[in-house]
Amino acid sequence: MEEIKLEQLIALSEVCGISGFEGPVKALLKERLAGIAQVSYDKLGSIIFTSKSEETDAPKIMLASHMDEVGFLVKYITKEGFLQFYPIGGWFDQVLLSQRVILHGKKGDITGVIGSKPPHLMDQEERKQPVLKKAMYIDIGASSEAEARELGVYEGCPVTPDVKVAFLGNKREILAGKAWDNRIGCAIMADVMENIAAKVHPNTVYGVGTVQEEVGLRGAQTSANLLKPDIAFVLDTCAAGGTPGVTDDIAPAKMGKGIGITLFDGGILCNTALKELALETAATEKIPVQVAYGEGGTTDGARIHLSGAGVLTMVFSVPTRYIHSHQSVIDVNDYLSAVKLITALVEKIDKKVYTHLLEA
Repeated sequence: MEEIKLEQLIALSEVCGISGFEGPVKALLKERLAGIAQVSYDKLGSIIFTSKSEETDAPKIMLASHMDEVGFLVKYITKEGFLQFYPIGGWFDQVLLSQRVILHGKKGDITGVIGSKPPHLMDQEERKQPVLKKAMYIDIGASSEAEARELGVYEGCPVTPDVKVAFLGNKREILAGKAWDNRIGCAIMADVMENIAAKVHPNTVYGVGTVQEEVGLRGAQTSANLLKPDIAFVLDTCAAGGTPGVTDDIAPAKMGKGIGITLFDGGILCNTALKELALETAATEKIPVQVAYGEGGTTDGARIHLSGAGVLTMVFSVPTRYIHSHQSVIDVNDYLSAVKLITALVEKIDKKVYTHLLEA
């Protein structure tokens, strides 16, 4: 893998941007695609990179990838200087304790640790129960509310996991880091926009970094309402199967087996004609793909496919282990498969193909 691409992947993982605070992610994407596509925004904060076709009435294809990651907001500062927090996005209580976090305060970043009442001080019944988020707090080493505020902490202060990317098993293909959901989708979108920039393609392509997906798919709705796309490719992650306790009927997509072509999830039945086109294209181009689905959770596709009079929508999922935690794991080969397949599809879809898809 090209070193520059790897550096860009790592930068996207390590940059901090929870829902509503996606600015640093937006800045990275804007820097990377400067001069490659026209830049605009919706009124909620989603960023839109446009690559136009010279053809009239060209199909409009939206590549949607959400920029936000799960995190927390400070909601209350105790008189002793501990911070009570509100989860932004879905967090499983058991992954939080003793994890290091970064508070993005008014005077700069502050390191904190998520704590709770220690088991040594619990009675036997308390030890049998999982510790809930509401019983946790963030410790920044402050001795009082006044000291915490002096450090720059405030109500509404965003908090993100404090994680650097690492290679598992010394393999440069297996990356552990935070926020692969959905910075890997942002990387795919940016790569595709770069790939098509120097080519004549038969459609208008919108590469969209959406905001606030983790709290209700909000940027997907506003950006789709603005753009009115004909086709949408949603670039996201799915919970990878193949780990202990996870059977194939629950999570069929596995790391390293190719990009997942999603059949359905909790918010969408993906377009059948687009699915067949994706499978056919993958076979022709010899791109590894696999079936993906999820009975719980959904993606930006749930809002996009219902916008306007409807949008032909397909969700492509990078199988990812341990999503919505401090450490998630991907195989970069799945990411590369996604870039190749989406690029090939964008180059293939013209007015004739779109009409066929619409009438299928």
